[in-house]
Amino acid sequence: MSDGEDPRVYFAAERTLLAWIRTGLAIVGMGFVLARFGVFLQLLHRQEAVRPGAGSWLGLGMVALGAWTFAIAG
Repeated sequence: MSDGEDPRVYFAAERTLLAWIRTGLAIVGMGFVLARFGVFLQLLHRQEAVRPGAGSWLGLGMVALGAWTFAIAG
């Protein structure tokens, strides 16, 4: 039986793909949490204009990193 016919090879590749997707989802989720938490903190300080802060930019960067992870996994 060659490696191409062994079902363990297929299942290992499937587990690896699912691990990449799980990691990407976690990164995107944390990015959204960081972005929304930055807006929440600005609203607590009762600032007149809500403008993007460091949390929003960091959250956006994490969402982009998660999207990049999805692209690499594919």
